[in-house]
Amino acid sequence: MAELSTLARPYAEAAFKRAKETGASKQWSDSLTFLSLVIQDEALAAIVKNPRVGKQHTAQLILDICQDQIHDEAKNLLKVLIENDKLPLLPQISVMFEQYKADDEGYVNVDLYSAYSLTKAEQGKYVAMLEKLLHKKVNASVSVDKSLIGGILAKAGDKVIDGSIKGQLHQLAKRL
Repeated sequence: MAELSTLARPYAEAAFKRAKETGASKQWSDSLTFLSLVIQDEALAAIVKNPRVGKQHTAQLILDICQDQIHDEAKNLLKVLIENDKLPLLPQISVMFEQYKADDEGYVNVDLYSAYSLTKAEQGKYVAMLEKLLHKKVNASVSVDKSLIGGILAKAGDKVIDGSIKGQLHQLAKRL
């Protein structure tokens, strides 16, 4: 996983730098997300991995699938990735691009897991607590995970805040 991040970082940084220069962060974000979804399709992945399918045909196939869903500079990035045999890095590039964008715009995306569905008031309380703790605006994505037993688990990038009963039981077991 660290190797993928290391290989993807220069591409993500270059895409983000170009997006900032042109004021097209939203376009880049949409294009990279769409491309990531396209190349994760199993049927397309089989074609891309086939050594009999040339790089030019692979690029044309993906561009035909995408048509007007991606902008011209993202098409150029796609061609570079295919030419350098780095197409599998695209999902990681997209994730890193979104992290750079969030940092630049002063917000953080947080995955919030709860043992039970949260009311709007509870969700607002947790978001306010996380904003205070992280010193950034929080975009929360809430999911239910019954295995937590109770409490919440928040994941913001590489930070994990575990306030779940499952996590507390795990910590207690470690100490014993």
